Amino acid sequence: MRVAVTAREASVDSPVDQRFGRARYLIVVDTETGDAEVYDNEVNLNAAQGAGIQTAQNAARLNVEAVLTGHLGPNAFRTLSAAAITAYTGLGGTVAQAVEEFKAGMLNPVDSADVDGYW
Repeated sequence: MRVAVTAREASVDSPVDQRFGRARYLIVVDTETGDAEVYDNEVNLNAAQGAGIQTAQNAARLNVEAVLTGHLGPNAFRTLSAAAITAYTGLGGTVAQAVEEFKAGMLNPVDSADVDGYW
């Protein structure tokens, strides 16, 4: 399974970025092989508006099945849901730790945003 994790730095050792739409990077990890690909999200980091929607659309284009992040706004949540991408929020630690928690079944998917828009 391919999962996208928001990250502050371009490494699986990076802390999970708490903001989905304005995360600095998306790191896509294949949970079966451990392969990781880093995608720069700077354009959305500095977007005047619509960062959550655009980042969610990027996640869909990257063919991920799940997103792991700190917090997720309502527009991003709706966009991910429309793309059949499951969201997990409240993550901390590193990208690698978040993926391990996901693989171990320690995370629960969310059924709504956990912050208001423009967080």
